[in-house]
Amino acid sequence: MNEFGIPVFLTGGNLVVLAIAGLIILLVSKGVRIVPQSEKFVVERFGRLRTVLGPGINFVIPLIDRVAHKISILERQLPNAMQDAITSDNALVKVETSVFYRITEPERTVYRIRDVDGAIATTVAGVVRSEIGKMELDQVQSNRSSLIETIKAQVESAVDDWGIEVTRAEILDVNLDEATRAAMLQQLNAERARRAAVTEAEGSKRSVELNADAQLYAAEQIAKARRIQADAEAYATAVVAEAITENGIEAAQYQVALKQVEALTAVGTGQGNQTVIMPASAIEAFGDAFKLFGGKK
Repeated sequence: MNEFGIPVFLTGGNLVVLAIAGLIILLVSKGVRIVPQSEKFVVERFGRLRTVLGPGINFVIPLIDRVAHKISILERQLPNAMQDAITSDNALVKVETSVFYRITEPERTVYRIRDVDGAIATTVAGVVRSEIGKMELDQVQSNRSSLIETIKAQVESAVDDWGIEVTRAEILDVNLDEATRAAMLQQLNAERARRAAVTEAEGSKRSVELNADAQLYAAEQIAKARRIQADAEAYATAVVAEAITENGIEAAQYQVALKQVEALTAVGTGQGNQTVIMPASAIEAFGDAFKLFGGKK
């Protein structure tokens, strides 16, 4: 302590040294910037863009360079929004959309657009109305995936100058007004009734076709049986004719007598015939047949 009560190491040259050391520490702390993995820092020099600092340790010129903006590069989701749109067939729909994006070039975002979320939401609303206006209501309902891809591509093209990447765009729901909903329900019921009538008519037609095929098959089988029977009779006739040719009139008489005997036998064995009246010619037929049988032997 000196006579004024001040420590000796704070007097004179020592104080200057401490001041210089403190200034150096301050300058070093100002010149070193540690950037988190999820952020990027936009550095300005005298009010103008100097550079963009990436994750890790970075060095700047103290008192000249300053970190003007700290931008998160994480993916962000816009609040779900509802847009009114009119299809090409004049149907009013309410479309609920959701958009995800991330900032890839902070130097563009901070110097070209003020309200990023508002700008993207407005762009999405315009693109949705434009694209749905080119389509009919049925196409909006059935081609939702292609509509989403078109909207995403259009929004990406619009926000490209802002250093923003649209990672995903979704159409969460398409709502209809009550009049359109009632008309679609009536159309759906009519379509179901038409399909039921067509199915019933096709079933009746198929039934008629199958019945006709069955009748045709039965006729073909009957004709085939008759053809076989006719072939058999023709063969028998040929055999008889050959026998007559070889044996003369006796073979013919034998065949006639044999037919008469078979006919009488059938009459006698028929159901409900207890009494058989046999004419005299039948007796002669039996006699002739026995004679012929004897002659053959």
